[in-house]
Amino acid sequence: MAEPFVRPIREEDVPQIHAIEQACFPMPWSEASILHDIRENVVARWLVLDGGEGQILAYAGMWFVLDEAHVCNVAVHPDWRGRGYGRRIFEALIALAQENSMAMMTLEVRRSNAVAQALYHGCGFLDVGYRKRYYEDNREDALIMYREFSCENAPDGDQAEDGAPSGAK
Repeated sequence: MAEPFVRPIREEDVPQIHAIEQACFPMPWSEASILHDIRENVVARWLVLDGGEGQILAYAGMWFVLDEAHVCNVAVHPDWRGRGYGRRIFEALIALAQENSMAMMTLEVRRSNAVAQALYHGCGFLDVGYRKRYYEDNREDALIMYREFSCENAPDGDQAEDGAPSGAK
């Protein structure tokens, strides 16, 4: 296999992404929902980790809403887990949010999903709250996680001595 690379999603990726959805999640997005998101949703941004010859190893998606990038999905094909591909696709998603001047990223993750939480914590996300009974399949709570970029993205000299952006109160 060639060295995997990150690229934007293409419509022809949707069947593979849907298959990964079905393998990873108890309530997967439908192919129609994924297609709608990439065709019609102007705030949606999706990336894939391509293993070469169009083989999708992982993918991640988010929505840009005002200055927030809200992560809607991150998944690694079960056969390709444990190789750092989740971190790779998620870091690419973070970079895309920063390149588009997003001030923050948010996401929800199952409280029982310790592996995903460890990834997000390792990428600088903080726990900020819970959504009670968020997941419909088993009524599990979602942990809300957040990462702010505003100070990270500020140009040099654009911060007060305390590290806050100039003009912050």
